[in-house]
Amino acid sequence: MRVALPSIACLPLLLLAGCGTAPGDTATAPAATSAPPATEAAVSGPERRILAFGDSLFAGLGVGIENSYPAQLEAALRKEGINAWIANAGTSGDTTAAGLQRLAFTLDAQKPKPHLVLLELGANDMLRALKPAETRRNLVAILDELAKRNIPVVLMGMRAPPNYGPEYQRDFDAIYADLGKREGVTLVPFWLESIYQRPELFQADHLHPTTEGLGMLVEATKDAVAAALPPPD
Repeated sequence: MRVALPSIACLPLLLLAGCGTAPGDTATAPAATSAPPATEAAVSGPERRILAFGDSLFAGLGVGIENSYPAQLEAALRKEGINAWIANAGTSGDTTAAGLQRLAFTLDAQKPKPHLVLLELGANDMLRALKPAETRRNLVAILDELAKRNIPVVLMGMRAPPNYGPEYQRDFDAIYADLGKREGVTLVPFWLESIYQRPELFQADHLHPTTEGLGMLVEATKDAVAAALPPPD
């Protein structure tokens, strides 16, 4: 049985003022689902299939899948003429261990395989005070599996707050800096950078980004995603 975990989106509050016990995420979405295509946008070229693999920030908790980061990113890419199709495989509450457990199943369900994977996991590990070495080991295994399948990755980096202590902060932050150097990996160093100091961009629970907040994350990262797409076959 899955244990409800603290929300990943509690991270902005941790970074600003510390965070007490947060409500756990209870929704799960083990199978990838596609957001409605942005049919109004003029697109060209072959279809570019992207898998968004992460936790509550990808799942659209509190805003709905139609307003989630993957859905808004798909629309933004299509507005720029990229024939993007993004499958949302975000599962609220996922740790890196949980993500690793469902990775192969999720990838096998994508027919054909995605051209690119957006990987956003790790902050729930931190909120549970799991050892950074465990988080690193799981992310390495995920990246190894994607490399074996010849799928490039955009890694959404996270940062530990200072109140976790300098040693934990150093070890956790180094995970993303190090893994971002791997071949086939594009690193977004801290993907909440554009909103984490703006509380008005979070929902009433002060934990999850609003639709507008997620839109700002899209604006800040869409160019990196577009650049990471491999050339059409």
